[in-house]
Amino acid sequence: MTDVNNANHRASDKDLQDLIAENDTGARQPTGITAHILLYVAVGWSLFQLWLASPLPYMVNFGVFNSTEARSIHLAFAVFLAFMAYPAFKNSPRTYIPIIDWILAAVAAFCALYIYLFYRELSSRPGLPITRDLVVAGIGLVLLLEATRRALGPPLMCVALLFLAYVFFGNAAWVPDVLQWAGASFSKAMSHQWITTEGVFGIALGVSTSFVFLFVLFGALLDKAGAGNYFIKVAFAALGHMRGGPAKAAVLSSAMTGLISGSSIANVVTTGTFTIPLMKRVGFSGEKAGAVEVASSVNGQIMPPVMGAAAFLMVEYVGIPYPEVIKHAFLPATISYIALIYIVHLEALKANMKGLPKLHSSTLGQTLMRSVLFVLSLIVLAGVIYYAITFQKQLFGDATGWIVAVECAVVYFAGLYYAAKFPDLELDDPNQPVVKLPELGETAKAGLHYLLPVVVLVWFLMIELKSPGLSAFWATVLMIFIMLTQRPIKAFFRKQPDYISELRAGFIDVVDGFATGARNMIGIGVATAAAGIIVGTVSLTGIGQVMVEFVELISGGNLMLILVFTAVISLILGMGLPTTANYIVVSSLMAPVIVELGAENGLIVPLIAVHLFVFYFGIMADVTPPVGLASFAAAAISGADPMRTGFVAFFYSMRTAVLPFLFLFNTQLLMIGLDHPLDVVMVIVISTIAMLIFAAATQGYFFARSKLWESAALLLIAFTLFRPGFWLDMIEPPYENLPATEIVEKAAEMPADTSILIDVEGINLEGEEVTKSVMLPLGPEASGEDRLYNAGFAVRNEDGKVFVDDLVFGGPAEKAGLDFDFEITAIKVEANRMPKEVFYIPAFLLLGGIIILQRRRRRVELTQEAA
Repeated sequence: MTDVNNANHRASDKDLQDLIAENDTGARQPTGITAHILLYVAVGWSLFQLWLASPLPYMVNFGVFNSTEARSIHLAFAVFLAFMAYPAFKNSPRTYIPIIDWILAAVAAFCALYIYLFYRELSSRPGLPITRDLVVAGIGLVLLLEATRRALGPPLMCVALLFLAYVFFGNAAWVPDVLQWAGASFSKAMSHQWITTEGVFGIALGVSTSFVFLFVLFGALLDKAGAGNYFIKVAFAALGHMRGGPAKAAVLSSAMTGLISGSSIANVVTTGTFTIPLMKRVGFSGEKAGAVEVASSVNGQIMPPVMGAAAFLMVEYVGIPYPEVIKHAFLPATISYIALIYIVHLEALKANMKGLPKLHSSTLGQTLMRSVLFVLSLIVLAGVIYYAITFQKQLFGDATGWIVAVECAVVYFAGLYYAAKFPDLELDDPNQPVVKLPELGETAKAGLHYLLPVVVLVWFLMIELKSPGLSAFWATVLMIFIMLTQRPIKAFFRKQPDYISELRAGFIDVVDGFATGARNMIGIGVATAAAGIIVGTVSLTGIGQVMVEFVELISGGNLMLILVFTAVISLILGMGLPTTANYIVVSSLMAPVIVELGAENGLIVPLIAVHLFVFYFGIMADVTPPVGLASFAAAAISGADPMRTGFVAFFYSMRTAVLPFLFLFNTQLLMIGLDHPLDVVMVIVISTIAMLIFAAATQGYFFARSKLWESAALLLIAFTLFRPGFWLDMIEPPYENLPATEIVEKAAEMPADTSILIDVEGINLEGEEVTKSVMLPLGPEASGEDRLYNAGFAVRNEDGKVFVDDLVFGGPAEKAGLDFDFEITAIKVEANRMPKEVFYIPAFLLLGGIIILQRRRRRVELTQEAA
């Protein structure tokens, strides 16, 4: 019987690996020389990207590619491997590559390389494509769409085809009037989509080329080295003994894996094969076990620093530095994970679950003391490292890099010395009747050296402020060094003399990591190129403005309905799309909707908040039935119904769906407008408490099962803590209106690098009346006229009224929608009001009352159960 069970388990593992292959790396596994070609091309792609990111081309003055050439080569690798690694249909051969796929791969690669091969010729005739250009562009687009279908399934291909149809048939009689446009010729469309950098070879593919590949490669190498297993083991050792411990370990391990993963499906399978059976063993149903894994894995796509590669796209689309993107995205993602752990805890309490047996018992006070000491030691260590390197820079100047490299080597050897004292980490089989809870200290020490490249990556990104590409390059170089040396060095410390075979095994791991990283990038590379078709359509047709008008029409101009419809449309657009394409599509189409209609309704928020809003709802599509691919992956492991798993996962993810609405109205959740460290601490603490209360309200359980009025009160408390300004706005208006005639004087008085908020109205070029509020940056201190010009406009006074007299082309004012002769009706300045935090007092008083009632009720329940 045991043999049968094990055989079934092995079959299940194979099915899961096939699921990852079909969605991430390609289901085709040929043999013989074809397998070697596939391997060499994939490794060659990784080596090309490393060369592109390194400083070597500029040092030797060889192999320097401009951004357009690099994008062309990048896409050529992606489409070639897409046709080689992904079969055309379910019944297509998996063990060899048909001749037709060789031909399609070669033609697709040539079409992608066309811009690189004929770059000088194309540069000499911009906007004047010849017949050859159009033929290559047409064939290239068709083959790109086929590569997209193979690598990602029909959804993105269908969306891209729909947008292409709109380019050609936008003026057809059957297109609704609100969506119609003039239409484009074949020559115009192909030139725009393929020959220029407006479409396929646009910003999205550029980000994939410059940043995303290296982070995916870094993640693949880190996982191949054993870090993925290490993260799961540490999470399990830390949390496995708690109530519902395996579920909490699933959340934590998915969070750590999500730091480096660009795929929610791979995240589900990597951690879920271990954690889902364990969750079921401690009392979770198959649906709930799968849903916990789905919710935590999808949450990994909103977790910095990678965010499913969307973080790098935001840098380009929002126009802010990468560290700023990370700063803004960090708190919402973190409190969302904390809330999920709390949801798991509440589920365990409701079912009276127990954790797995712990090797060494300790009191709550001892556990808290160890946790506090651990956090404090991390803070002290971070401070010591920062100031030590700062001091060395002052002392050694340009030689500091070499000195720090030697210090890193010493730390690495020390980490391996500790790791060599313990057995290499191996996952227990969760289907065995007994699971031994690993010792946290031993487990953590066994893989400390895996953290070194992560620390290097974060240091370069956040402290040195290097580009994401260069930061990932140095972290990847260190990762390669670790993979090559960790086995022989461990063998040396363990006095095992077989160094050559261990070195050879490390080299094989590096090659496998290169191949896996490249194959993981096939879908992302193809997705960013196909999403470029959608971006190109938006820039060619102006459909972004059409979406604004469409949402305004169906919402009736109501602000909350605008946001709800935008969220729903973003969720629908994101169904079946990978994270990168998901973000590109929703940000191109739906972000302008909130910016434009929000301004008309007095909602002025930073652009990063808008992009995070649509991104969060696009990502929710991975959870939401009927398409939620991550739910199907989890259900395949748990044996539960995928639709029910998806619905439970969506219910668990409600906290993620609520957060975007909250940070649109309270941007402090994105660390915006916080000037003092105490303000930062206050926002972190209050928002965490609020999210936990929200989780308790939606679960119907706090200290005891909640009554309906208690859940409603908890929701009200959570809302008040998240957005106390809502109640204050009812009592005192947030802004005072000053006469528009004072705009020049007010601009001169305002502090440096601040923005001015104004109300404007007028008639735009389409003859439509516009009334909106606009926030414009003033730049450094200067005269009022100069600062307004920095904001992109000049003004004139006529009979006591102020009008826009001049616009700077491409300036902030024009981008915000201002036009000539718009009237400035008022200047808005923040009103002097009582602090909004006053409303925390009644909220906490009400919370205290509910806690007292529930604890009393719980004591009665326990007494009755004991009797």
